[in-house]
Amino acid sequence: MLASVEGSVGAVTPDSVVIEVGGLGYRVFTPPSVIASAATGRPLKLHTFHLVREDQQALYGFRTVEELGFFNLLLTVTGVGPKVALAIVGSRPTPDLQLAIMQQDQAVLVSIPGIGRKLAERVIFELKEKVAAAGVAASSAAAGGRGGEGEIVAALQALGYSPSEAREASRAALADVGVGSTLEDRVKAALRSLLRD
Repeated sequence: MLASVEGSVGAVTPDSVVIEVGGLGYRVFTPPSVIASAATGRPLKLHTFHLVREDQQALYGFRTVEELGFFNLLLTVTGVGPKVALAIVGSRPTPDLQLAIMQQDQAVLVSIPGIGRKLAERVIFELKEKVAAAGVAASSAAAGGRGGEGEIVAALQALGYSPSEAREASRAALADVGVGSTLEDRVKAALRSLLRD
């Protein structure tokens, strides 16, 4: 299993880069942002997902561990394979996609080529709780807070908000919906608060 590939760019194609490492060239399928910035002969490190099937092996590479993690999360959705997951990850910054899933904004997903309304609904349905939970798991230890504030702060930070923005929005959310509400309702209230500002 290959976790990352680092070397010099040997070639750039419309959907992949070839990274040369120790005399071998690894073809890695990547988001368009990686392809646009890759140049032959320049160093490049990608965090990879190694697909192994009976009839195929392929590498999918990302600049950040967060993009790779979101790609892996997308692969858990029924009907989403590596090519569709790559199209989703490559369409927008990961925090924007996570926010769209949390807000159940199908329009963002449907705007991605190859994603229809039914698949967008399925992605949102299967991932909205996982996205919130992943955000909480990723930074709840650092977020702290009492009365549920730490969970909201952690979820908002996972969506790309700064700690100060997240703390302020979490206080507003708790005042709006209360501590006894679900995490999903608290995060939605916090996001509404951020969008009003």
